[in-house]
Amino acid sequence: MTHDTATRALKAAALATALFGLAMVLALITPLRAVFEIFLDLVHYPLDGQQSLRGDSAHVLTAISGGLLVGLGALIWGITQELYAKRPDVGGRVILLGVFAWYLPDSFGSYMVGAWFNVVLNTIFLAMFVLPIVFHHQTNKKAVLARG
Repeated sequence: MTHDTATRALKAAALATALFGLAMVLALITPLRAVFEIFLDLVHYPLDGQQSLRGDSAHVLTAISGGLLVGLGALIWGITQELYAKRPDVGGRVILLGVFAWYLPDSFGSYMVGAWFNVVLNTIFLAMFVLPIVFHHQTNKKAVLARG
């Protein structure tokens, strides 16, 4: 994967993260609530209609989580733009540190409360950040070896 392609992929993943977080916050006051409730039901697979976005605590945690995802997306966008684009080795390590710091406790906590399918969804989300970095690194390493 070229450096430009990896950079674009990371920016796309950052944008998707921020937009998902914004959708979470907007679900509190718009018809997106129905979509988010389906998402909550999905992470507690099987789809049985038992989960919903009700109660003050669920609302504030949704607002906090959504805001954190918007911030994470903005942060990764900035790291990609200002660091990864110029120093992919350093920028990649910073991004990987951040996404694994999110992935491990989020997935562990989800599994422990019975939302095991969220681990699957988290893994897909994690791949959006890890794969461009890994594929670019492998491509770059092969190019260096080929030059001798």
